[in-house]
Amino acid sequence: MRRSRSPLKTATIALATAATLALTGCSAAGPDSGEAGASAQSGAPRLATSGPETLADADGTGLDVTRRFFEAADELVVATAQADSQRTAATEAVERGVPMLVFTGDNGQAIVDEAARLGAKELLTAGEFEIPEAGELEVTPLAVGAAETTASAEAEAEAEAEAGATATATEADGPDGASDPALPVPPSEQEDPAQAAHEGDPEILALARDIASLAPARNSELTLPPLLVTEQTSPAALATAKAAGGQTHLLSFPDPRITSESMELVQGGDTIALGAQFGSTEEYAEKVDLAANGELPGGGGLAFPGRRMIAMYGHPSGAALGVMGEQSPTEAVERLRPIVEQYQALEEQPVIPAFEIIVTVASEFPGEDGDYSNEGAPEDFVGYIDAITEAGGYAVLDLQPGRASFLEQAKRYEELLKRPNVGLAIDPEWQIGAEEMPMQRIGNTTAAEVDEVAQWLADLTRDNDLPQKVFIVHQFQLQMVRDREQIDTSHLELAFVIHADGHGTPDLKFETWNVLRQGLSDDWFMAWKNFIDEDTPTFTPEQTYETVNPRPWFVSYQ
Repeated sequence: MRRSRSPLKTATIALATAATLALTGCSAAGPDSGEAGASAQSGAPRLATSGPETLADADGTGLDVTRRFFEAADELVVATAQADSQRTAATEAVERGVPMLVFTGDNGQAIVDEAARLGAKELLTAGEFEIPEAGELEVTPLAVGAAETTASAEAEAEAEAEAGATATATEADGPDGASDPALPVPPSEQEDPAQAAHEGDPEILALARDIASLAPARNSELTLPPLLVTEQTSPAALATAKAAGGQTHLLSFPDPRITSESMELVQGGDTIALGAQFGSTEEYAEKVDLAANGELPGGGGLAFPGRRMIAMYGHPSGAALGVMGEQSPTEAVERLRPIVEQYQALEEQPVIPAFEIIVTVASEFPGEDGDYSNEGAPEDFVGYIDAITEAGGYAVLDLQPGRASFLEQAKRYEELLKRPNVGLAIDPEWQIGAEEMPMQRIGNTTAAEVDEVAQWLADLTRDNDLPQKVFIVHQFQLQMVRDREQIDTSHLELAFVIHADGHGTPDLKFETWNVLRQGLSDDWFMAWKNFIDEDTPTFTPEQTYETVNPRPWFVSYQ
């Protein structure tokens, strides 16, 4: 898989607002104020680069970063893995303009070897430990205070407390004015991709955000390219980068397509990403290349995370196939607009309107081609796509193939899919065998069939220089997607989404939701469907966002 993440835990993906530390040289002007550090490097030789690059620092010790950014240093600051030790070490490293390393208990020789390479004579140690290999190196202990509880750490604690509480229903309504008392919170054993990318010890995450807010040191002998970091970038890597005079840019997700600003930044010249969460240099360079393909409604070039979508589902023929077709395209947009606003009030990220348009409809009749699926002409759907586009939204084309294949039907709508804000959904419920009839049983698909559609859609996206596309797989039974764990989700051009289609009572819907999430790779984003007639009750926006865990990225109304 190309998206690499650390196995840690948190509950929010909003861009971190860095709380300031009581550190020498600390700046409260944002993630990367530090004009003094930048100007101090003017005239200094620029670090040699040959394109986008990652420094994995996979063990979190900072050795990779030190070797890349420092040729010499009189001192090294060394910490233990504890947050208070690393906080003290970060203070000293940035103030002195020297590297920070972390002692793991068995990397003493590597630290001593690095000191020798740099010509360092002294180790400044934060925490209770001893490096047996230190030999003649002077070792100076630093006073370590208790780790501070920063505003960002407090926010993490509040978010975790709220996530475990039962949501209280309000009077905000869904499309038909439905409301109901508070619903039970389903158990959560697995995070979604954006949450998985932000897991970790809250104290360390808060410390990383705080270090990212510091002004770079003034005494750097090199001018560094812009540095991309996330909360998962180790404090040692961040402090060493700041000590070397580096300007860091804190992202909420390890992909430069996450915001308009980061997309522009990586297109302006070479950058270095700090942390294994960005993937290898090759993988990071691929993301940088894709960042040139333009933005999506709501900003940035990733479908998810970075925005959430609220969709009407249906077919232009009328109400029988969903609420979208109950009115004209313009009227459907106007009906959807206040619902989106209700969701937006609950979410920091942009919430944009969407249509999920059924373009092929499974049928009891074989039709001229004998595939038991009625394929609409592409021009039949342009009005709805244009309307949602003008509203700043997104369209997803939904396939119900009957006896046809998903791939052959997808190709029929290639010109529509060349639009930057049009994605694809496949519905295995309506895929049947050569001797079967629709509605006699629940259909299914295989990992191989999903892979061939995903590969074709990814190639179409890349070949036409398009931003990332939503790729939805509908499911409400495990058998509907055979060998799901074998699906190749490595296509950076696609945001892979499992759309949970269960309906009924809250308990039944949550049971379906939790079953579908069992064993699901964190490369998948989760989507939820609210049924107007079949659900008892239809969830309100508050119930959808506050009781469905993890919070769905795509919510459709049928």
